[in-house]
Amino acid sequence: MYYRCYNRHVSIIDLSVPLNEQTPVYPGDPATSIKPAGVFVEDGYNDHLISVGTHVGTHIDAPFHMIADGKTLDQIPVEQFVGRGCYIEAKDGFDLEAIKQADIREGDIVLFHTGIIARYKEPSYYEKYPKLPEDIARYLVDMKVKMVGMDMSGPDHEPFKTHKILLGGGVLIIENLTDLDQLADKEFTVYALPIKLEVDGAPARVIAQLA
Repeated sequence: MYYRCYNRHVSIIDLSVPLNEQTPVYPGDPATSIKPAGVFVEDGYNDHLISVGTHVGTHIDAPFHMIADGKTLDQIPVEQFVGRGCYIEAKDGFDLEAIKQADIREGDIVLFHTGIIARYKEPSYYEKYPKLPEDIARYLVDMKVKMVGMDMSGPDHEPFKTHKILLGGGVLIIENLTDLDQLADKEFTVYALPIKLEVDGAPARVIAQLA
């Protein structure tokens, strides 16, 4: 048998926010609870009981979140959670014509950098984050991208039409990303892997591997 190991430096950027009891939750969602279930000095091990909503922190929306007969996370091929990344700055808003000029390809994971995540812990965060226009959502569905991610709590507000366009078109959504500024002018691959739950969404560790 023949083996070869490569010692090659790989640059990885963590795009996920920490998840703890202080992590903000969407208004009306359940609070996060993390309680000891085993303490090392008493039991010889550490263990925890975690109660967490499926849409807290950096997380992924599956179609079932907004589509009655949509797929749950466990029904989605793992290949859809990994793909070529496409960074788009949107600090001044979203513009369809500008997005059409971006190098978006079929199978990409498109990440929008609005900068609003800097206000993540402010009470007004969930009221102030911008909306991804419906025409842009339709364009991304037509382009057959795998996922759309953003550094805000979602692509829209009630009645969640943009959510439904993306998820109904088979495009997964990544919400509450951070540190997207580090991806500007870079080539990278996105790995956005949620827990394999039979539900509508789940927290995820999302990373970008620079080329």
